Amino acid sequence: METIELSIDESLLAEVQQATSALQMTPSDFMKVALERALQQREIIAKERQDAQGYSDHPQQPEEIEEWQSEQDWGQG
Repeated sequence: METIELSIDESLLAEVQQATSALQMTPSDFMKVALERALQQREIIAKERQDAQGYSDHPQQPEEIEEWQSEQDWGQG
């Protein structure tokens, strides 16, 4: 097992400390679980980034959105 150094901002560290306390975990164990779950989700993360890049490169045009307006009836009114 290797030891790594990690820099995170103070607000994220505070959240980690709250979570580890509530879950009765060490910060190290919490980070291990978080990293394992991120690795399990890497395909989804990659696809989300690809989608975001696609929309950034080719934003939706108003006519594409208008086509679906009638589908957004939530029964209000």
